[in-house]
Amino acid sequence: MWIQFLLIGGVVVLGLIMMRRSGADSHLAIRRLLLLLFVVAATLSILFPQWLSWLAGLVGVGRGTDLLLYALVMMFLVFVYSQYRRNVALQRSITLLARRSAISEALAGERADPPEQDR
Repeated sequence: MWIQFLLIGGVVVLGLIMMRRSGADSHLAIRRLLLLLFVVAATLSILFPQWLSWLAGLVGVGRGTDLLLYALVMMFLVFVYSQYRRNVALQRSITLLARRSAISEALAGERADPPEQDR
């Protein structure tokens, strides 16, 4: 029984930490709703593990733990894909900033050094 309190407390605390605004959140409302859904589902599966087994049987999986494993694998793949997309976008932004910086430095250098005239 005490493990349930510990697990539920951990899920709720981690959920609250993850819901904090980090400044560059896109689709924040959708993320918060999905996270809230996850916290509720995790809490219910901790309180009533037989429901997870019932749901597994309903979708054709043998055990609730297998269903949980499959769901975690899918969530991991979604996480990896979203991190990949974020990394690509960041690399693109860094490349554009580096190009803009190089161009502005080149233009500033041209203005500072007047071209030598032929005599």
